[in-house]
Amino acid sequence: MMIRQTLRLMAGSALCTALAACTLGPEFVRPEASLPAQWEGRVITSAAFADDAAWWNGFEDPLLAALASQAMQANLDVQLAATRVAQSRALRGISAADRAPAVGATVGATRARNSEVGLNDPSGHAGREDYGLFQAGIGLSWEVDLWGRVRRQVEIADARVQIANEDWHAVQTAVMAETARDYLQLRATRELLTITEDNLHIARDVQRLTLARQQQGVATTLQVASAAAQVAALEARVAPLQHRQSQLRNALALLLGRSPQALDAQLDSARRDWPALPGMATGLPSDLVERRPDIRRAEAALHAATAGIGVAKANFLPRITLTGDAGFQAKQLDDLDGWNAHRFSIGPAISLPIFQGGRLKANLALSRLQERQAGLQFQKTVLQAWHDVDDAIDGYSAEQQRGQALQVAVEESERALAAARRQYQAGVIDMLDVLTTQRIALDNQAALAGSRAAAAIARVDLYRALGGGWHDEGADAALTDSVSAASGVGNIAQRTLRSSQ
Repeated sequence: MMIRQTLRLMAGSALCTALAACTLGPEFVRPEASLPAQWEGRVITSAAFADDAAWWNGFEDPLLAALASQAMQANLDVQLAATRVAQSRALRGISAADRAPAVGATVGATRARNSEVGLNDPSGHAGREDYGLFQAGIGLSWEVDLWGRVRRQVEIADARVQIANEDWHAVQTAVMAETARDYLQLRATRELLTITEDNLHIARDVQRLTLARQQQGVATTLQVASAAAQVAALEARVAPLQHRQSQLRNALALLLGRSPQALDAQLDSARRDWPALPGMATGLPSDLVERRPDIRRAEAALHAATAGIGVAKANFLPRITLTGDAGFQAKQLDDLDGWNAHRFSIGPAISLPIFQGGRLKANLALSRLQERQAGLQFQKTVLQAWHDVDDAIDGYSAEQQRGQALQVAVEESERALAAARRQYQAGVIDMLDVLTTQRIALDNQAALAGSRAAAAIARVDLYRALGGGWHDEGADAALTDSVSAASGVGNIAQRTLRSSQ
């Protein structure tokens, strides 16, 4: 009799398992990105696209490459994002555990006495004596995923892992771009400081020459005052540039997780020339869907929202849970191992929502609205990416053209300044003409230095707009390194906190 009942239960369980192949809710379909077939009218566009994750190597600057490598390992924002990825994977493991039966073992020993005037005493002593109860057993519980509720929850967890992963990639891209920008701005600031100091030396030479000519009765008081004013104006430019240089060095140190001024010695070895930047290819607009972390994140968020509809629908239907419990129970410890002390129970439990006050309908409506919102957010993200690339290409092209024009302006102004000095020494022109020519030359030199840096920074912005060149090869190893680095920083912080208490 017991065998027949057990077989019926097993057959019912098998039927429930077969029915569990049903999954409610819409299946996720990857959305189409509304992008043009190619970038229109862009002179730097090329047919081939170099998918180089280490895009900073294109600047041919070993120090920049070293800083980028250090930032990848030491930046605290990257480490924080990596720990969030690890957390999302752990949460995914929690959700996936619901697909398997939960098995637990219990062992207990109690000493009790029931009331003589209360309910029936299961010990048989009518509450007149104490009794002991010893038991040991194994319990099992498993929700039959009849409507795919658990599968949809795991699907949501998978999408959230992808979201955290794309956030990590986005932080990497932002940190690399910021490192490159600060470094390039530091180089430009140092170049501008050198130009200012060189012109300051020239202005002081002109001032000494003017004073000598005044003693000879050739130069006027106006010329002497103008030369002194030029020297003072150039001296006033030095301190702000030195301060800006210090700020950028500290900004790089922060990006690399270092203390202020920790990188000063290393940054002093930065190259001083600006090599011609090679042409770069933008690839096709459709590449953005695969390359930009924000687009991939928006797609994963839409996936999670779509799966959420299936969970909301499954909540309307019965939930079946198979439970089982087997073990031994005895009032004496010596009797616990006997066959007559064994016990078991097995059977399904069915729960069905009957009245929830509209909660389930509202939850389903909310899930559908969240999917709608995620779809709109995906469209907005794609459109924003399109604008980012278009603006970055325009900015890079414009800065290249500006730099070419400024190069001509610097060459001509330097030629004019040299001629003005010769004519002044010959007495053909006065000092004001020399100072005016020198001021124009200085402005052109400073503008050219700024344009070279701006062109390099515009290239960084273009790389970032195109997705930063990131791909998933070696992602797990990099994630492990980042999490390990974050753990090391956390241990140091804990030791510091304990030592301060």
